[in-house]
Amino acid sequence: MSENYKFFQNSKCEYFPCHKVEKEEEFNCLFCYCPLYMLKSECGGNFKYTSGVKDCSDCTIPHSRNAYEYIMSKMDMIINIGSELD
Repeated sequence: MSENYKFFQNSKCEYFPCHKVEKEEEFNCLFCYCPLYMLKSECGGNFKYTSGVKDCSDCTIPHSRNAYEYIMSKMDMIINIGSELD
């Protein structure tokens, strides 16, 4: 079974790669903007707060080869936050 939908790379992007990585060929652009940002400290990534703003520049979780599985594992948390806004 094909699972190509879990990995996408745009090497022609002017920001590629937007994070320093060892293996550029494994850089996943599928989640260009991380859907886990809203989870604050529950995202599990390597981030810091700079002047009250979440700085994810040292995090490569959404750009890893297994990003899809990791982000999908947190999707219930994101849905719950969205439900609380209704």
